[in-house]
Amino acid sequence: MRNTNKFANPRTTYEEPMKRLTAVLMALALVFATAGPALCIEMDADIPDLADIRVLDLDTAKKITLARNPTLKAAAHRVEQAAWRVKQAASAYLPRLDANTQASRVELSDNAYTAALQQARFFNPAATMEDPEEYYSAGITATWRMFDGFSRRFNYAAGKYALSASKHSRADARRLIFSSVARAYHGAMLARENMAIAEADEIFFARQVQEAGIRRQIGTGSLSDVLNFQVSRNAARSNVISAKQSFEVAMFGLAALLGSQDSDFAKRVELARMNAESVKEITEPEAPDFMQSAKAGRPDILQAEATKKAAKARLKSVRGEYCPTIDLSAGYTGDRTGDAGFEGDDFGTTIAATVNWNIFAGGLTRAKVAEARAAHNEAKSNLGYVRTQAVSEVLEAIAKVRAAQAELLLQRENADLVGRNRDLVEKEYRAGQASLVTLKQAQRDLVAAQSRLASARVNLRQAWQELYTSAGAET
Repeated sequence: MRNTNKFANPRTTYEEPMKRLTAVLMALALVFATAGPALCIEMDADIPDLADIRVLDLDTAKKITLARNPTLKAAAHRVEQAAWRVKQAASAYLPRLDANTQASRVELSDNAYTAALQQARFFNPAATMEDPEEYYSAGITATWRMFDGFSRRFNYAAGKYALSASKHSRADARRLIFSSVARAYHGAMLARENMAIAEADEIFFARQVQEAGIRRQIGTGSLSDVLNFQVSRNAARSNVISAKQSFEVAMFGLAALLGSQDSDFAKRVELARMNAESVKEITEPEAPDFMQSAKAGRPDILQAEATKKAAKARLKSVRGEYCPTIDLSAGYTGDRTGDAGFEGDDFGTTIAATVNWNIFAGGLTRAKVAEARAAHNEAKSNLGYVRTQAVSEVLEAIAKVRAAQAELLLQRENADLVGRNRDLVEKEYRAGQASLVTLKQAQRDLVAAQSRLASARVNLRQAWQELYTSAGAET
């Protein structure tokens, strides 16, 4: 007859609920353990292949830098690390599932064996003991932290802010790398313009050598003029060689920023033509607009703000160590003697709630809180410095743009005047009204004026680039 007394076997009351709770905790742990992480590091599309580039403009150079520059690749990996740290912080909310097994062989000393056998026979005179004895155990345990003084919450928040700071750091690296690319590109462009000016100077003196030779042949010129112009032509040719070297060096510097190791880069790739200045480029910049843009969207400011928030969250997380922790655990374990052939009767379930509250740890928690508070104060100070530095850089960049605009207007007018003067002196020399020395000086003045004009044009473009960079834009 079946025993219906619920007190006859306590396991009939508690065994099934405990097994169900254990199964639920273990199932939750398995679900979260096997779920794949949903992390995605943003990738930039529409990146042109450097091998296909024949004419390189600044925008294309910046796009290529995104895909090939090792500094930006390293920044992307730092973002990935921060994303995985957030995943680590989130894992503290989930149950922990541990499986364990153990096998041991115990051989007692003679005295211990005798004592154990006597103890066993005290309860059962017919008892026997095997020595050595083998013991086996296996089990699985699920543990879930229910409360920890909100340390997990703020630790997760700190991770999210750190991820945001890492993303802003990457954006700031892009901003600075783009500025470096623009500086190298404009440097190469100026070297190209100076090379063209030097080549035009060589052509001018080569023409003068030819014309002086013709005049000498018909008896209206001297050998001295021919020799003087030949010397000037050779000097101009030397300037061409030097200008070409400067251009190649500048192009190799640009290639390094683009992540290229092509030894023929300077010969294979041509820089885009320098167009006339736009109305916007010669219009005075609006300082308030750029100031507001820098304060609202400059990546290093956003990074400093996120770092400050992360430091504050870490401070709150450490303060949570003053509170108790509450853990809920459930286990399904089995023990067997003699062999490892476990059966259902060898297993039992365990459920427990554990409260742990540290009373004293030598001042460890207090010191950790003080350290976190100091880190938060440091982050606040750094934020103030970054904001001040950003404003200073914007104002400095605006001043450079205004100076570059004024310099361009001046050098454009001066180059026109010097060019007209050189043409007049050349005509006067041919008519016998000006000396050879005057003509050579007029040509030197023209070369210098053209070089200053080219420098002013390039400097204006670079000044605008620095202004956009200081305001937080990548353009």
